[in-house]
Amino acid sequence: MALDALFKPFEFKSLKMPNRVVMAPMTRSFSPGGVPTDDVAAYYRRRAENQVGLIVTEGTGVARDASLNDANVPRFHGEKELAAWKKVVDEVHAAGGLIAPQLWHVGAAKGKDVLGKIDSPSGLSKKGGNPFTEPMTDEEVADTIAAFADAARNAKLLGFDAIELHGAHGYLIDQFFWDGTNVRSDAFGGPTIAERSKFAAEILKAVRVAVGPDYPVIIRLSQWKQQDYAVKNAETPQLLEAWLQPLADAGADIFHCSQRRFWEPEFEGSDLNFAGWAKKLTGAPTITVGSVGLSGEFIAAFGGEGSQPASIDGLLERLDRGEFDLVGVGRALLQDPEWVVKIREGRNDELKSFEREALGVLY
Repeated sequence: MALDALFKPFEFKSLKMPNRVVMAPMTRSFSPGGVPTDDVAAYYRRRAENQVGLIVTEGTGVARDASLNDANVPRFHGEKELAAWKKVVDEVHAAGGLIAPQLWHVGAAKGKDVLGKIDSPSGLSKKGGNPFTEPMTDEEVADTIAAFADAARNAKLLGFDAIELHGAHGYLIDQFFWDGTNVRSDAFGGPTIAERSKFAAEILKAVRVAVGPDYPVIIRLSQWKQQDYAVKNAETPQLLEAWLQPLADAGADIFHCSQRRFWEPEFEGSDLNFAGWAKKLTGAPTITVGSVGLSGEFIAAFGGEGSQPASIDGLLERLDRGEFDLVGVGRALLQDPEWVVKIREGRNDELKSFEREALGVLY
């Protein structure tokens, strides 16, 4: 039965998951002053109690002043903040779950708060725009790389089971990948995607030194940006390989391949999606994600569009034939902590629709 593929254990390095379900990272602005609350810990514990294989937390800011653009999004530095994250880890582990923090820097992406000097590869927020801040200096680049490594080291010390770097959706690492926002002429820029990947590769190398060889390091990537849904870092499989292979060589273990709709082919002439191509080209395990279990994609949700439960039969067929290894589930799990149990037990009539109001609640 295809459903068996979703509930097969997965092991990679020290990560030993009971099934293939990953809770995708979803920003939840419920950490006043950047400190996760008891409610946040309980929110993650509920998913662990209900058989989520690996929880990836909401994005959490590394130690740069402007790594976040919302004062209620959690930070991953500071004594109070790390103590609160330790409680989250302990709650998830007490429920038998596994958890990884998503380490984040928003870069030039705009938000409701400005929390310090904005970091940006070239002072641009989108292709063809006018510079609105100064490009990062060599010292600022080096400090940011060190901030990611320090966060990864702290994650391991706190007992997290893995870490994920947010390299997607037009945030800082992705701003270095994208030729629309990275027009640098130094070692961290250049006309090719391989050259523009150096910033991410240096972060991965520093993280690997910080956590050691057996600790799983995930990197989340996307072709699309919040600034431009249609743009691609890699227009061909050859360019995709030129982008991903240096990251694998630098220490990325698992690629978390974000699409708005997981079923869409990445390139013409093949039905492989982004995660399928990433696995084919690098041999690394991959996570697929994008509207799993729901009828509508998540960008529309912010505009008020609801989504109904949708069949995952096509997803299961792809997973069963090995196109990708793990499945990221976002809004379906945000709305319903019991989604995994209901899928496993065939209680499809109990699956919940997703409504925008769920973004304002910690179910």
